[in-house]
Amino acid sequence: MLKGKKILIGVTGSIAAYKIPFLVRLLKKEEAEVKVLISDAGKDFVTPLTLSTLSENPVLNSFFDGSSGEWESHVELGNWADVYLVAPVTATTLGKMANGIADNLLIATYLAAKCPVFFAPAMDLDMFLHPSTAENVRRLTSFGNIEIKPKEGELASGLIGPGRMEEPEAIVKRLSAFFEKKKDFNGKKVLITAGPTYEAIDPVRFIGNHSSGKMGYAIAEVLADRGANVVLITGPVNINTSHKNIKRIDVTSANEMYEACVNEFDNTDIGILSAAVADYSPKETAKEKIKKKTGLLSIDLKPTKDILAELGRRKTERQFLVGFALETENEFANAEKKLKNKNLDFIVLNSLKEKGAGFGHDTNKITIIEENLKLSKYELKSKQEVAIDIVDKIFELHPND
Repeated sequence: MLKGKKILIGVTGSIAAYKIPFLVRLLKKEEAEVKVLISDAGKDFVTPLTLSTLSENPVLNSFFDGSSGEWESHVELGNWADVYLVAPVTATTLGKMANGIADNLLIATYLAAKCPVFFAPAMDLDMFLHPSTAENVRRLTSFGNIEIKPKEGELASGLIGPGRMEEPEAIVKRLSAFFEKKKDFNGKKVLITAGPTYEAIDPVRFIGNHSSGKMGYAIAEVLADRGANVVLITGPVNINTSHKNIKRIDVTSANEMYEACVNEFDNTDIGILSAAVADYSPKETAKEKIKKKTGLLSIDLKPTKDILAELGRRKTERQFLVGFALETENEFANAEKKLKNKNLDFIVLNSLKEKGAGFGHDTNKITIIEENLKLSKYELKSKQEVAIDIVDKIFELHPND
């Protein structure tokens, strides 16, 4: 789907720049036209000669060609591109993009670009978690720019956490999906739940789980990219939404999530319930912190309201409903039972027994079970790629009138 597409890449000064030659090679293999801009700092990590050889175009760095004195027009570059991908994006470049500081050709071109802009942050853990970084990402996405979220893992400093630029293969798939299917959910309203719920024991403690919300947020981003108006009802997570088509509703408890879902569902075309909702909550919540005492402490629990069952009961013929099943035993039998009992169109099964799947990971390995019990099994992939697979399956099965 990238054949003939004009892709402009802006490379900045991060160790993640070593991935860009691989990215350029993959894009050229897809028969895209590629041009590269590079900052002065970027040249310390990857050479213009390597990038020009792979892209089959000169790599541009300055407003002027030093040998000929010719002007490199940032306006023409911005008009040439079908998409501008800035990758990797350092904290410095992120700040310049967010605040319009056009002190180099890469940023001036960004400000002049009329095409969609993707940006892929890459920086060390402390820099990525700084409030200024989160604010700059928020500003860029509010402009309509599209973030390619960094992955978690070992960073150049040796720290472990978010900040690793997404892999070239996943970036190519993201761009392909953008060009191929960006309007196939145009006008659809989609309800998505994500993250855990916290059921208060007292003002300090709660019953919860390890859900990070990454899978639900990835699905929300893919659907928003493809034209849907997304209502994302999210439990407590440390993730920012990054698309103007996403309306975010923050909740804490299972009951709050239930009320929000019931309020939104009747006007929804598609429901995707990926949140890990607590099955039980304390019968009573202590008004003061429970003090530690000698001996055992018991807490009486009551079932929470079943959100998926209620939405399945309310579902009309025009609506499409997807559930998730995270299992540790009898995976297929339990998932198929949930599929039938909750009146779902399909269910996404993943198992905690699979390495790299489930809570807390940047990857997932799923099986989709359809209403007729047809199975579609997928390999271990990044959650962004898994989100595309899930959305593709919805597009295949949901009537798009």
